[in-house]
Amino acid sequence: MQRPTTRLRSLIARGPTLYMPGCYSALSARVLEGAGFEAIYMSGYGTSLSLTGLPDVGLTTLTEMVSNARYIAASVRAPLIADADTGFGNAINVIRTIREYIGAGVAGLHMEDQVSPKRCGHVAGRLVIPAEEAVGKIRAAVDTRNALDPDFVIVARTDARGASGGSLDEAIRRANAYLEAGADLAFIEGPTSADEVRRICREVKGPIFYNMTGVSPRFTLDELRALGIAVCISPNAMLRSALAAMHDLAAQLRAEGPVAETRFMEAFRQHPLGDLHTFAGFDQIRAWEKEYLGEEAMTKYANSVGHVPTAD
Repeated sequence: MQRPTTRLRSLIARGPTLYMPGCYSALSARVLEGAGFEAIYMSGYGTSLSLTGLPDVGLTTLTEMVSNARYIAASVRAPLIADADTGFGNAINVIRTIREYIGAGVAGLHMEDQVSPKRCGHVAGRLVIPAEEAVGKIRAAVDTRNALDPDFVIVARTDARGASGGSLDEAIRRANAYLEAGADLAFIEGPTSADEVRRICREVKGPIFYNMTGVSPRFTLDELRALGIAVCISPNAMLRSALAAMHDLAAQLRAEGPVAETRFMEAFRQHPLGDLHTFAGFDQIRAWEKEYLGEEAMTKYANSVGHVPTAD
């Protein structure tokens, strides 16, 4: 039987675009596989919210992320790409991260160049580490991968487009540097228009990994193929579906009368399903930052792309 890593490489090489919906648990992964998807993505946002009830701001640990990935990978035959945040430290930490994800049965991961603690790539307030440091982390990941399983897929993500003071020019420069360091695919987080995506596809010198969520434009599968995007993820598809399903269940129980109207369902009626970032708790995180980190920490929200949480 082919290893998951080998199957994933075959699916990517087959082309033209591999679409991977996001899961957050073994159960949601099985639902997606049962629906016919050939490969699956583990959402860091979904993992954080489903395991801890907290937003995606670097609060989940390597152990928690790997544990969730292990459960998911063991529950499905479809190969899994998993979010690995920043690699959970510097280049030395990345060595352990690659070992742990390969040992968990994951077929590939993506790792970003944000300052730790990181945050969701479609929420304002991101900062990035120096490009040279990020290149070192990619090199460490590639060398470790090559020693353990050369088919393991490494996706290098840059948040330079939407980080405070960032730009698309810098993001493209970094993406190419990460590919030169040995990454298999380049992932520029948070382009805000179709023109930006087209420019990425023209100027990045390697396969493109695209995150179709948040501030980024939506495309049909035919459009993704025409752009030449190798892999497209929709990370929170299952998470949003679960919330919507609970909303529908609440409405049904309310219709059955006061006996079925529990306090939980009454509260759930007010959930902001149309604003997942607020529901996840990013407003609380910004309030804590203001209280405990001081005004200087708030400057990262200036000139940063994405959902802007309130601090009140």
